[in-house]
Amino acid sequence: MSARESSLDTVQRELTAFARRARATAARMHPELSLVAYTILAHLEEQQGCRATDLAAHYLLDKSTVSRQVASLERLGFIERRVDEADHRVQVLHLAPGGVEILAAARARRQESIRVRLADWDPEDLERFARYLVRYNADAAAHP
Repeated sequence: MSARESSLDTVQRELTAFARRARATAARMHPELSLVAYTILAHLEEQQGCRATDLAAHYLLDKSTVSRQVASLERLGFIERRVDEADHRVQVLHLAPGGVEILAAARARRQESIRVRLADWDPEDLERFARYLVRYNADAAAHP
């Protein structure tokens, strides 16, 4: 196996471990909010609202999957539907006050967890790691 193939194998293995740990940590840190729910709420916050079909397209999910998640988040009082000002036939999903609150609390817990986990890293390594994550995610978004 070449050095590049070995590195790619390591990246794949470590990303899998990272994803598994992220799901488990999310479930422990905020059991009332699944990783998928957190992601949807964060996306709605970032986009300042969007349609359910936009969520499905963004996350490459089936519309029925998104519909179930949205219905659940709506029942919990985390999101609300509003009529689109430009097209009154369209409903746009927005964070409800409960969604803003739970997202902020979950984000604070996650940030503290990361802060603790990376407390011993020197600033240059932390900066480099942050840049690599941004680069990886930008490349992943550009080549789904």
